[in-house]
Amino acid sequence: MPIVTAAEPWWKGACLYQIYPRSFNDSSGNGIGDLNGILEKLDYIADLGVDGIWISPFFLSPMKDFGYDVSDHTAVDPLFGDLNDFKNLVSACHQRNLKVIIDQVYSHTSDQHEWFKQSRLSKDNPYSDWYIWADAKADGSAPSNWQSVFSGPAWTWDNRRKQYYLHNFLTNQPDLNLHNPDVQEAIFDVAKFWLELGVDGFRLDAINYGMHNIELFDNPPNPLADKLTARPYTMQQQSNNMSHQDMPMFLEKFRQVLEQFDEVFTVAEVGGNEPTAVMKSYISANNKLSTAYSFDFLTMQNVSGLNLQKILQPWDTKDDEHWPSWAFSNHDVPRVLSRWSNGQESPIKAKLFQTLLISLRGNIFLYQCEELGMRQASLPFHLLQDPEGIANWPDSMGRDGARTPMPWDHAKPNFDFTNTVPWLPADFASASAADSVSAQVDDEYSVLNYTKALIRLRKQSSALKYGEFHFIECATDVVIIKRIYRQEELLCVFNFSAQEQAVNPLLFEKSAQLISNFPDITFYQSVPGNYAGIFICQ
Repeated sequence: MPIVTAAEPWWKGACLYQIYPRSFNDSSGNGIGDLNGILEKLDYIADLGVDGIWISPFFLSPMKDFGYDVSDHTAVDPLFGDLNDFKNLVSACHQRNLKVIIDQVYSHTSDQHEWFKQSRLSKDNPYSDWYIWADAKADGSAPSNWQSVFSGPAWTWDNRRKQYYLHNFLTNQPDLNLHNPDVQEAIFDVAKFWLELGVDGFRLDAINYGMHNIELFDNPPNPLADKLTARPYTMQQQSNNMSHQDMPMFLEKFRQVLEQFDEVFTVAEVGGNEPTAVMKSYISANNKLSTAYSFDFLTMQNVSGLNLQKILQPWDTKDDEHWPSWAFSNHDVPRVLSRWSNGQESPIKAKLFQTLLISLRGNIFLYQCEELGMRQASLPFHLLQDPEGIANWPDSMGRDGARTPMPWDHAKPNFDFTNTVPWLPADFASASAADSVSAQVDDEYSVLNYTKALIRLRKQSSALKYGEFHFIECATDVVIIKRIYRQEELLCVFNFSAQEQAVNPLLFEKSAQLISNFPDITFYQSVPGNYAGIFICQ
């Protein structure tokens, strides 16, 4: 098999491991994971074979949205440590050849941010236009019909300014006015601060919410909304409060700032019902972001060839200008094993989904515990911490079920995540002895070791990292993908049903030689159906 060369940038085709720091490892004994807790487990992460880590927010915050409500962009919240701890973590990562990607929240801040405190004082101070303020309508109602993602209207009245302010998320998360050049420059300074500390790139959280229609036109109704399950937000087409046409120009300016540093990786999180066009408008090998990902896989409720084709087909395999990224799980959605298994979660299915992720063209993100085949926790209402889950109960179970602590050792209290009461239960329905690192690390057939083998394979295969992507067969239950890079060809074969499926043997005439270095992943089938295979084409 050809060995990947260094001709491409380090991030192209990379596998990055997402860490939700609150739930990864508690080194301080307060029940909350922290930066030194990540440092303690770096050898575990490096042993996975990933190219780097993406750390969710650890910045100063009142934690109304657990760190995505930033009150100081350049300070570490004491819950997680301090700047010296972060510097030590970056240094230790680089010693292990791990890149460090951090979240940046540029679409909104906390209402406790100094910028917002100044902005709400008056209509004519230097910060007055740093957020989205608007007068009430003549009848006192909000400036538009926009609804927040979490619950309720996206406008809140502020009696000090006698105006409404916009918040696409919590009322505690006022939206920044990225149309304002002064705000843009402040954001650029934040990015430079972290780059000077050695980070290798950024994930831009909810970045397509960063600009709005300044005319404040109402959003039209969404004709596809299911009135029985919808919340007000989903009853609208978000055509005026997100994905503004000027955002690509802002990203071009952002890229010019990043060019002052070496090979900075950037990935946009793009929400919305039709994300592909927005993603492509944000990506450019030359003058915008490195890549972007959407919620297409993250909200998909079942896996099938038709669903895969709908999501993946728009990404032309010859188009290197627009490079996608993919994630099946993260801190915002139920874990993939539970979403796609129809109540029949098993290590076999976890391995199947891992193989599919590894086979995709683009960058891939592996969310902590995904390498263990972790299931979604189902927490009762009284244990919920997530404001979205609390506000939308019972239609939404919230995000806590994907945020339960990392199960390190099944033989120790709280699975060795902490030596005190954890912020979320560590041993609830999502974690069992079989889920833990200690139970899987020495088991050659475990999901953990299978995932390590997959990552090794991807790193050694130019076809998997960079190659063209072609559907050879795309039925409901059986999907066959070909990956091609120069003279290297791989067939990736998947059966998503519970029954054995017939596959045309002519497809494998060129595949007499299996990948001898990876016998545990070349063809996996321990029960009828649910198999995944990767074959070398001669």
